[in-house]
Amino acid sequence: MKAIILKDKMKPGKEMAPLYYEEIDIPKPGQGEILIKLKNAALNRRDVFIRYGQYPNIQVPAIPGADGAGVIAELGEGVKGFEVGNEVVINPGMGWGDNPDYPLPTFSVLGVPIDGTYAQYIKIPAENVFHKPKHLSWEEAAALPLAGITAYRSVVTKGQVKADDTVIIPGIGGGVATFALQIAAAKGAKVYVTSSSDEKIEKAIALGAAGGVNYRNENWVKELKALSGGADLTIDSIGGDTFNDLIYLSNSGSRLVSFGATLGPVNNILMPRIFFKQMHIMGSTMGTPEEFADMLKLYEDHQIKPTVDKVYHLEQTDEAHRQMDGGSQFGKIVLSIPE
Repeated sequence: MKAIILKDKMKPGKEMAPLYYEEIDIPKPGQGEILIKLKNAALNRRDVFIRYGQYPNIQVPAIPGADGAGVIAELGEGVKGFEVGNEVVINPGMGWGDNPDYPLPTFSVLGVPIDGTYAQYIKIPAENVFHKPKHLSWEEAAALPLAGITAYRSVVTKGQVKADDTVIIPGIGGGVATFALQIAAAKGAKVYVTSSSDEKIEKAIALGAAGGVNYRNENWVKELKALSGGADLTIDSIGGDTFNDLIYLSNSGSRLVSFGATLGPVNNILMPRIFFKQMHIMGSTMGTPEEFADMLKLYEDHQIKPTVDKVYHLEQTDEAHRQMDGGSQFGKIVLSIPE
């Protein structure tokens, strides 16, 4: 089978490790495993961080890629509930465990060090395989898993979003942020976004946002406060100095859920703004298998479709990663897997 191989472990820096497009053996499913012939895979920022050497537990050689959807090609011994030919989507969270509050220390994400979805075939534990929502195309189904479950846990489980909530999502455009917008809007919340691009703000409004502001504007925080009335729930992936602005924008008794920190550490937090507002600040990442199933059901019940920015051929994975690294996308970047 054709696959993208990562062979070099980079020291954290400014250069991405090279990728190799090669022919390798099709894996054989073992006890409790399923072999899937992939139709599409999708990118996550994690994939780029791995190539920069900025991610823990990098082991090579390995096939990158956490997200994928395809058709069952073979069932390992003992697998029940599936048949060859079933259309499926993969939950990339490996071994969460029984505690819904947090995963086991051994929890990992598919794709480095475990061989991932940038390939024609993948073997995966049956517990990580779910039936594909019928209303989704292959590209849309492949786009949903990692970012979708991260958004669902952040908005629904941790954020406890309600129909009358005002939700602020800074930095709209990435996969998790766009899914968080869709999920919050489906739950009846009023969502406001920020971006450096007026075009992305308009696209967010088309997806269901009530409005947004361009953070390149000098007074964007005051503009957003006046526009939204403040946040009952904030879903943040940015961190950095912006985190203090989000605390300022939060209403009394509000929830702030963090799942990333693309701007780095948060400095000089004014603690009285947190405790006088009786705020709840929480961290979140990925989610349980039960939450993954609930996320798929929500997308099916509301007939929501992930936003796909661009589709590349598997051979063009490096080009796709460089687009993601530049941050120009709105929604998910997807790979087409050759037949």
